[in-house]
Amino acid sequence: MNIELLRKLLERVKDGSIDINQAIEELKRLPFEELEFATIDTHRSLRQGFPEVIFGEGKTPAQIKRIARSLLERKENVLITRLTPEKARTLKRAFPGAEHNPAGRTLFIKSHPVRPAGRGTILVISAGTSDMAVAEEAAVTAECMCNRVERLYDVGVAGIHRLFNKKDVIFSANVLIVVAGMEGALPSVVGGLVARPVIAVPTSVGYGANLGGLTTLLAMLNSCSAGVAVVNIDNGFGAGYVASLINRGDNLP
Repeated sequence: MNIELLRKLLERVKDGSIDINQAIEELKRLPFEELEFATIDTHRSLRQGFPEVIFGEGKTPAQIKRIARSLLERKENVLITRLTPEKARTLKRAFPGAEHNPAGRTLFIKSHPVRPAGRGTILVISAGTSDMAVAEEAAVTAECMCNRVERLYDVGVAGIHRLFNKKDVIFSANVLIVVAGMEGALPSVVGGLVARPVIAVPTSVGYGANLGGLTTLLAMLNSCSAGVAVVNIDNGFGAGYVASLINRGDNLP
């Protein structure tokens, strides 16, 4: 149950269209719903302003569909991450109106429209084209959470003039997500240019000594730019979520 639905329920009690006992029955379903394989946190939207997100990896299409339908019954928008193409095709058949982002491996099912509510724009920057899967996961997450999002891809330090050519876009953003693999230098560069929060996302893109993104992660954690915070390797979702919290400030949905 989200804030708007709870407000409508209280208004119905106030105007007498339902009695207190009926309202109590509605509220009994508020905290969580227990399925055989999952306990859905149906209270999360009320607490945090965005419903539980379904992590698609490790779940069967049938399990994902069941969780998604439970959330949709409560008029929640449903974001599903880390989907294989096969799972995405199955879910698209079950939810024909869903928005599939193949690059970001996400599926978004709307029960109601998404209206931008953040203070400004979230800019997602990727160092290379190979980092786009993680960057798109971050971008889609931020968009689903009611933010205006812009993308700036393949502007890494191997050709830093590509980044400097987009200074107007960079300086106009309210929050920046910078996604990079290899040696992970790009967030430090961006962090040294702007007076806004920079969320660095290390990716597992790189050759042997990159160690599956560990080298990138450690480089970002050791950034000399003071305004850089770091999420886990390949965690585009986490970056998009944190950026949204920063961007919305006190503008709760």
